Amino acid sequence: MPDTLILGFGLGKDVVVSGSSRYPEEFRRDAVALARSASRPLAQVARELGVNHETLRTWVRAADRAESAAAAGGDAAERELRALRKRVAELEKEKEILRKAAAYFAQEMGR
Repeated sequence: MPDTLILGFGLGKDVVVSGSSRYPEEFRRDAVALARSASRPLAQVARELGVNHETLRTWVRAADRAESAAAAGGDAAERELRALRKRVAELEKEKEILRKAAAYFAQEMGR
């Protein structure tokens, strides 16, 4: 994929930017981090870095979308885990009831 750039923002937070680019991946990552942490306007940060302000804005938005998608996936996984744990607890209760019923009927048959 020579015309694709992947910005790595951590596990599950990679951003793929298509098209040819003259900016290295590390530069984009650092630029996004600087834009997020700066108390200056985005346009000023872009000027200081020597990139178009809309280009920097696009990088920041892409990183935001990637992080939102990763967070939403984490929320879904947590919901699924809670549901599965609840189901396991229900099945364990059912198993215990059946075990007690089997012991009761075995005792009744022995009389």
